[in-house]
Amino acid sequence: FCAAIRVEGRCGWGSAGLAGRAGSGLFLRRSVRCCLPESSLAVFEVVVKAAEDAASHMMHRVGAEVAKTKINSRDLLTEVDPECQEIIERHMRSEFPDHGILGEETTPSGRQNSINALETALKDKEWLWIVDPIDGTTNFVHGQPMSAVSIGVTYKGELVLGVIVDPYRSETFAAMKGKGTTLNGEPVTVSNEQTAAEALVAAGSPTATDSLHAVIRGLAVMMPEVRSMRMLGSAAVMYGWVACGRLTAYWEPDLHSWDSAAGAILVTEAGGRITDLHGNDYTVGTRSLLASNLWTHEALRGLLLRAEVHNL
Repeated sequence: FCAAIRVEGRCGWGSAGLAGRAGSGLFLRRSVRCCLPESSLAVFEVVVKAAEDAASHMMHRVGAEVAKTKINSRDLLTEVDPECQEIIERHMRSEFPDHGILGEETTPSGRQNSINALETALKDKEWLWIVDPIDGTTNFVHGQPMSAVSIGVTYKGELVLGVIVDPYRSETFAAMKGKGTTLNGEPVTVSNEQTAAEALVAAGSPTATDSLHAVIRGLAVMMPEVRSMRMLGSAAVMYGWVACGRLTAYWEPDLHSWDSAAGAILVTEAGGRITDLHGNDYTVGTRSLLASNLWTHEALRGLLLRAEVHNL
């Protein structure tokens, strides 16, 4: 199925940007042809529905108590996390029982367990849904309106779809390979800052101690060189905001695949760039990363290298 793909509807690709940074017409002027399976549009629609249903459930349970901690007291789990993942799995099993799923709530904690689970899942299934049912669990527990549902989908190991739903702002970010990124159905693009000095940059607040120290090193080097820094507590939200131009860039020293799969395709399809901290293009196995508006990428990456953020 090799053709220019057109998707209509609330999460389809329209003609004008209304939210975030408005579409410049880039996606409408270019003639895009990409090879995706014939079922891709159907998969996309189900992923959007699954993410929005899970996000709706999440909104009704804001402030849920911590059920347990995982690797340490900063790594939280509520009873709502697996409930949201089950909603997503139910949609997938109903429509695409041959697809696989890699979810945060069914993967043992720890960096190596995450790496191993991803490698196994990619080998086992042609289609793989990579799911974070509540990205920003600490925000969710404390009643802060900065959490989202994140679903990235790979086909034969390649990232082809991504959907992030922020229920607090009623925002659905969606991207399909070769077709651009939309926010509530309207095309968006990354921002146009040209230099590090103009950049509004976000960073994560990791749970693992070695990653936390790496972030502190990065902040110390980067903060004097950029316009300002933010730590929002949700990778999914920060990816979406890079894609629509609210942030110039976002970086982390170590992320699981479910934290970044959906966001990565949102950023690249919106005209941005995402690499590891050595400059290698993103894959679903990439863990240290920088997502940016493209123009500031190398300057910001240079600052992170100077801070030795990549040395965990």
